[in-house]
Amino acid sequence: MVSFLRKSKKPKVMVIGLDCAAPELVFDAWRDRLPNLRQLMERGIYGDLMSSIPAITVPAWSSMLSSKDPGVLGFYGFRNRADYSYDKMSIATGAAVKDKRVWDYLGEAGKQVIVVGVPQTYPIRPVNGHLISSFLTPSVEKQFTYPNELRYEIDRVLGGREYDVDVPQFRTDDKDHLLQQIYEMNDKQFEVVRYLLDNKPWDFFMFVDMGVDRIHHGMWKYHDTTHPRHEPGNKHQHAIRDYYVHLDWQIGTLLERIPQETTVLVVSDHGVKAMHGGVCVNEWLRREGYLALQEEPEGECPIPFAEVKVDWGKTQVWGSGGYYARIFMNVEGREPQGTIPAAQYEGFRDELAEALRSIPAPDGSDIGTQVFKPQDVYRQVRNIAPDLIVYFGGLSWRSVGSFGYDDVYTFENDTGPDDANHAENGMFILVKPRDKKGGRRGESRHLMDVAPTILDLFGLPIPADMQGQLIAG
Repeated sequence: MVSFLRKSKKPKVMVIGLDCAAPELVFDAWRDRLPNLRQLMERGIYGDLMSSIPAITVPAWSSMLSSKDPGVLGFYGFRNRADYSYDKMSIATGAAVKDKRVWDYLGEAGKQVIVVGVPQTYPIRPVNGHLISSFLTPSVEKQFTYPNELRYEIDRVLGGREYDVDVPQFRTDDKDHLLQQIYEMNDKQFEVVRYLLDNKPWDFFMFVDMGVDRIHHGMWKYHDTTHPRHEPGNKHQHAIRDYYVHLDWQIGTLLERIPQETTVLVVSDHGVKAMHGGVCVNEWLRREGYLALQEEPEGECPIPFAEVKVDWGKTQVWGSGGYYARIFMNVEGREPQGTIPAAQYEGFRDELAEALRSIPAPDGSDIGTQVFKPQDVYRQVRNIAPDLIVYFGGLSWRSVGSFGYDDVYTFENDTGPDDANHAENGMFILVKPRDKKGGRRGESRHLMDVAPTILDLFGLPIPADMQGQLIAG
């Protein structure tokens, strides 16, 4: 249960990140089953937290903690075009983050920080305190802590058990094994987090739990009675609820350790919704005449886009798969074999956007697809952005970049079992030390509001280039 027992004269801030946590579950459906989160809500303010565009882990957490949009940050997902060639992509690890995040500003101000599991913290960079990297860490055989010696302390805390930066196999049909992995990761991480709270100095503490995201993607159809593939009465129907309950209990073990003068902020980077199916974006582009292949794809479905032979001299557009679609245009003078005259770029892009919005559901109805131009949604567009970002069905449909399907629609994920997509709104709960009674805020806040709010809680100036506003209590 919530208890701010210890006394401290200096302000402290604890941020508890729950990747993919759904406001409708925490605030409404399971509120009474989550006593620690409920007490935080009763004391402070809470509400929806609008995600970045795109609404995915990378770039959302870095956008939140730098208060910069993805265009300013210069990456638009996990994988980004490294140049204007057709095949060179780069992974947005922590090395892609060139802007300061909130703990960098705090460290420069002399504040002690502890950062655990925040996405895009690998490769390791020094901080004024302690850091454990996140799920993009290739292996704990690599340096995954700062200082490096912290890894040996973790070994001792866990009694030789290997620390988990992620669930090794969350795309699996073995749901019992998935649950086992999620709980093991959760228990190990919270054991380490409690050790850090008890043994290391800190003014700012942040921890992100990835288990919520992994259980949503792996088991949403068992929970959501409106999911197209829901199985009534299945044995895993309450697995997600039970994990939230377990997570709430774990959060309680952190709250009982923090000083009275601690502000607590609980945040998620995006929400969750049922995945109704996938739109085979490159197959659709081929059928509509935008994309040409030198020969029919051969191999077992799904056939990755990288393995087909594209006739670039006859191709105008291609796309990438994922929870959203990244659409790239083959422009003269920009791409090596560009086919779209540069002077026709905007007109062509507008027509393409309308064609993508018009892709219907299999029954012919409008699925409500949203199409974004980077220049319209970002303050600045750095590096190589997609020409268009597409939310098929408002994120109820996945973008499938592979070939080998008989139709432009599929109901199987091409990267492994996955029941859920992301929703545009995550959540926040903000509780200041002297807050007694709060309430739900009707207006959504934006995740870029988090970093300036944290700096303000420490009485530090807010950099002029931060894009967010203060979350007012």
